[in-house]
Amino acid sequence: MTETRTEPPCPPENGAGLDEVRWQAWEAMELPEGYRAEIVEGAIEVSPTGRYAHSQTVFLLKEALGGFLKGGDFAARNDTNVVHAGCVWVPDLFIVPRDTERYVTADGVGITAAAVRLVAGVVSPDGRRQERDRVRKRREYARAAIPVYVVIDAHDDQGTVTVLTEPRPDRADWVGVHRVPFGTEVTVPEGPAKGFVITEAITGPPRAKQ
Repeated sequence: MTETRTEPPCPPENGAGLDEVRWQAWEAMELPEGYRAEIVEGAIEVSPTGRYAHSQTVFLLKEALGGFLKGGDFAARNDTNVVHAGCVWVPDLFIVPRDTERYVTADGVGITAAAVRLVAGVVSPDGRRQERDRVRKRREYARAAIPVYVVIDAHDDQGTVTVLTEPRPDRADWVGVHRVPFGTEVTVPEGPAKGFVITEAITGPPRAKQ
């Protein structure tokens, strides 16, 4: 049986004309190497790729998830645009079916959020980008009905991992919220990565209090 997921609209609703202009502006952007552009809650945002510590956490998570998913129907990916109702994100990591052809957007710029079964974000040290990962992308992924959002945040107290489940698109929020400090194992409770354990080997040990 073919699984079907519907995608509720992504606010803010500013009219089709403005949405089209914003999308065309995003598509026309020519960025220097090491930068990426996203559309988050109706705003185009340009940000550099992460520092070494950020990229190392993403690498370790992808390597571990790749081993966990090996031989199955799903895979961990990154460096790909995820598109949802006029919004576009470049998540640090996400899980999609290995065969993603039916989810590629008509213009070929990325894949639709309907393909994504889990999305993971590693929070950056910059304050504005922290707010984006902790708040605005949390709302965006819930609106898109992505089943699981994992947030690895080395800048929250001594470091935390939050696993969000049961998205409520109508409220742009999540029912299930499980938050643990670095050094405490946390298990993904559902989806293709069900049973995958996020450990200190991925996050590193608890950070010193700031």
